Amino acid sequence: MTDTTTADLDIRLEKHRVELTGYCYRMLGSSFEAEDAVQDTMVRAWRSYEKFEGRSSLRSWLYRIATNVCLDMLSAGNKRARPMDLTESTPLAQAALSPRPDHTWLEPMPDARILPTVEDPAEAAVAKESVRLAFMAALQQLPPKQRAVLILREVLAWKASEVAELLGTTVASVNSALQRARATLAESDGKQGAEAAVSDPLDPEQQKLLDRYVAAFEGYDMTALTALLHEDAIMTMPPFDLWLTGHDDITGFMTTLGSACEGSRLVPVQVNGLPGFAQYKPDPEEGGWTPWAVQVLEISDGRLTGFHFFLDTQRWFPLFGLPLHLDALEAESDQVEEGV
Repeated sequence: MTDTTTADLDIRLEKHRVELTGYCYRMLGSSFEAEDAVQDTMVRAWRSYEKFEGRSSLRSWLYRIATNVCLDMLSAGNKRARPMDLTESTPLAQAALSPRPDHTWLEPMPDARILPTVEDPAEAAVAKESVRLAFMAALQQLPPKQRAVLILREVLAWKASEVAELLGTTVASVNSALQRARATLAESDGKQGAEAAVSDPLDPEQQKLLDRYVAAFEGYDMTALTALLHEDAIMTMPPFDLWLTGHDDITGFMTTLGSACEGSRLVPVQVNGLPGFAQYKPDPEEGGWTPWAVQVLEISDGRLTGFHFFLDTQRWFPLFGLPLHLDALEAESDQVEEGV
């Protein structure tokens, strides 16, 4: 290829990076594995482009490559999960922080890396719903090829014939796989926790709830926080397998084992199609605040039904483009910008 052709191909490939990352993320459940898979896809496409005969669109061809990359990565059979998919809820009196390896956990992802800009509000809503933690956890229960069929058919709205061509199989096989995948998801609905009912954009009441949450958390006001939590709210903290249920145990944890979070500052982030915050806790050595967690919040019926703290800040904060230290001036600026 000439230099001009190479540059043009690079531009054409890059146009598909965000949607391919979203696809690979749904397939793999891992932020970093998804980005690795897309990079591998781009390299394979670039190297074999001269063999691409244009019998399908460039987009379809890239999805075929990405699917094969993901299926290869999933051949080890690892299924990423949330703490409540692996263990029973722990009473506060028995709470212990026991970490599991990184590859155990379903990982968070910034919206901007996986949700391409679309004009159709309904299409945008489906895309957001399909990366929410509960749906992602359900996807992980499907065999890899069923996972691919479900995502391509129900999230990306491909025709059965298009999916069959991509997977090198028949329309009947695709329809059968989709039916089995739907049945598995239906069985898992009751096990996934309360469904997050978040509008896009947030409606005024949801925004007020978030504002109250920020005030309660930053003020470490457990009475105010309790008023915002559903009685069956869930709190998780990967990489620890501990998870807590109910506002009493959650606020009890925050004032005992989690008491170092008092005085934290929250910076809004958009994560997994849900509202979230980067949490910085006080830094006793350097002053200001140091990263502690990316929080993902689930809202239903005017209450917080779940909040999930992803604690591996050395990985998550750079992924979200967040600084690894927050000083007093930055914190004050963030509050002014958000109107907190």
